Amino acid sequence: MLLSHLITLAVLQGLTEFLPISSSAHLILVPRLLGWPDQGLAFDVAVHLGTLTAVVLYFRAELARMSVEWLASVRGRGTGPEGRLAWYVLLGTIPVGLAGLLLKDWVETVLRSPLVIAWATIGFGVLLGLADWLGQRVRSEHSLGVFGVLCIGVAQALALIPGTSRSGATMTAALALGLTREAAARFSFLLSIPVIVLAGALEIKGLIASPDPVHWPTLIGGAVVSAISAFVCIHFFLKWIARLSMWPFVIYRFALGGVLLIMFGVL
Repeated sequence: MLLSHLITLAVLQGLTEFLPISSSAHLILVPRLLGWPDQGLAFDVAVHLGTLTAVVLYFRAELARMSVEWLASVRGRGTGPEGRLAWYVLLGTIPVGLAGLLLKDWVETVLRSPLVIAWATIGFGVLLGLADWLGQRVRSEHSLGVFGVLCIGVAQALALIPGTSRSGATMTAALALGLTREAAARFSFLLSIPVIVLAGALEIKGLIASPDPVHWPTLIGGAVVSAISAFVCIHFFLKWIARLSMWPFVIYRFALGGVLLIMFGVL
C-alpha cells in the first residue's frame, strides 16, 4: 500500500467512525472512485483497532468509573449512575450483535452497492436533521431507561447498512428521545466500544483464516494514524457540537448522496 493511500484511509476511518457521515461508505467509495486497490481485511482490522484505542483513551476516566460501579452492581452492592450507564452500553449492543450475526453475509454482498450507500446517506441524513430540529435536547445519557437504550440499540443495528453511519443512527435516535447533542454524542461514542470490539473480533477471525501475508509496518502505521485522527475528532466534536448543530453533517450527507446518484446515472 502506498503511504498516501495508508494515510488517507486511516484518517478517513478515524474521522468518519465518530462523525455522523458513515465510515463504511467512505472506506468503500474512496478506493473505488480513485481507482485504488482494495486495502484488504488486515488493514480494516488495524484501523478499527486504532479507533478503539482512541475512544478508550479519551473516555478512560469515565470508563474506569463505569467499570467500578458495574462490578459493584454485579456483586449486589447497588448500582450508581455510572454503573447504570455501563449496563445501558451493554444492553444497547445486543441488537447490533444479533443483527450482525444473522445478516453479516447479506450486508457484505447485497448492500455494498454505491446506490444503496447513496440512498442511505440521504435518507438517514433526513432523519438526523429532523431529530436535531425537533428533539427537545434536555436530557442526559444517564436519564435513559431500558426502552430508550433499546431504541438506540436498534438504530445502531440499522447502521449495518453501508451509508447509514453508526454514530449518525445512534445520535439520531438519542436526539429523538430528547437527549442534548453532547449527551447523544457521548453515549454514541461509548456505545461504539463493544461494537468495534465485536467487529474487530470477526475481522481478526477472517484474517487468521486468510492465506494473504501480513505487512506489519502498514498495519501499525494505519492503526496509529487512525487513532490520532479519531482522538482529535472526538475531542473537537464534543467541544463544538452544542454550537455547531448536526446540520453541517446533514448538508454534507445530502451533497455526497446527490453526487453518487449523479455519478451512477440515477439523477
